[in-house]
Amino acid sequence: MAHESIVHLNSDNFETEVTQATVPVLVDFWAEWCGPCKMLSPVLDELAGEKGATVKICKVDVQEQQALASKFGVQSIPTLLFFRNGEVKDKHVGLTGKAQLAAKLDALA
Repeated sequence: MAHESIVHLNSDNFETEVTQATVPVLVDFWAEWCGPCKMLSPVLDELAGEKGATVKICKVDVQEQQALASKFGVQSIPTLLFFRNGEVKDKHVGLTGKAQLAAKLDALA
């Protein structure tokens, strides 16, 4: 079960949740059928619990939100985009560990 603070994005709420956010935002582009995405999910849940309100963690289901995935050039999943002040500041494609994700988020704080 996803952490309660993780926001599921669509074209209607992306602007409000990501580009207008006052904290760094990690957006996970994923799909239900993606093995590495499933492995990353508990890591994101842990980060959401540990970082609390200092960051925002969001998910975009690429099957349901193809336009958003296309807009950000997502070709492989999982793709993680790191936003600050509404702009993409960093990107990671593939599975990664919690420490690496936390370091990237801390660098944006």
